[in-house]
Amino acid sequence: MFELWFGIVTLMLTLYVVLDGYDLGAGALHLAVARTDSERRAVLAAIGPFWDANEVWLIAAAGVLFAAFPRVFAAGLSGFYLGIFLIVWCLILRAVAVEFRSHLAEPLWRALWDVTFAASSALLVLLFGVMLGNVIRGMPLTPGGWFNLTLFTTFLPRDPVGILDWYTLLAGAFSGVALAGHGAAFLAWRSGGEVGERSRRFGLVLHVVLAALWPLTTLATHAVNPTLLPALLGRPLAWASIALAAGGLGWALRGGVRGERLPTFLGSCAFLAGMQEQCQLRRARKLGVGVVRDADRERTALSRVLDVRNDVGSPAGL
Repeated sequence: MFELWFGIVTLMLTLYVVLDGYDLGAGALHLAVARTDSERRAVLAAIGPFWDANEVWLIAAAGVLFAAFPRVFAAGLSGFYLGIFLIVWCLILRAVAVEFRSHLAEPLWRALWDVTFAASSALLVLLFGVMLGNVIRGMPLTPGGWFNLTLFTTFLPRDPVGILDWYTLLAGAFSGVALAGHGAAFLAWRSGGEVGERSRRFGLVLHVVLAALWPLTTLATHAVNPTLLPALLGRPLAWASIALAAGGLGWALRGGVRGERLPTFLGSCAFLAGMQEQCQLRRARKLGVGVVRDADRERTALSRVLDVRNDVGSPAGL
């Protein structure tokens, strides 16, 4: 049952990244690919039928995490309080910007909400990447099963760690490029005219940058968490997720060069799905202790989910 619940959470998070990822990416590129009021309305029209429903997957994942792993949910909510506070406000501002933009026809009013929509979308992409970087790097967990991180300390990924350091910012940049490319691929597919052509060009450039950032981020991950990459060697599903991500990125690049817009978007979807699975599969083997009920067993699961560091500051031997 433990593996089943873990798989459900992983599936929901993967769906959220793939589906809401193009909304966030399109929002972050909103001002770059759309220059006039009519073009910006075209961007909103492209994502309008989907963006609100796509966010449901994040709520569903949080609900399953709360029901199946309440201590993990509680520790993550308290430890990442500042980050989650910012995420909630960015989600609110995105929705308000979409709804309020058309209430007045004044150019200044619409420009205000266009900037709000783009800035909140870009900040969300960065925050999600930074938080994922924290989970991969590891957090200092107390004997009681809690952790508390300041915003930053020395900007080095060693104790005392903060939410921001060079590795988590690199993870945020990698996430930003990946989701911006995903959003550009979606807009190129769903939009026509100048918006579609600009989005296609942006998408190709972003996927080239992503191909360069991937090995750099992989090397940085090995530097801050040396147990991660060797753990993949004995996991066929992890290799399959790597193949899916590599094939998806290659397909997206091929589609971008040839001007094939739907294949580019589908390749981007495959890349994000493969990368999300890689982040989860390493922990799946370690969490096979049944559905946690009592405090001690749940604390054991918590330490493995969060990939924590021990009291002396080195990565915990999980």
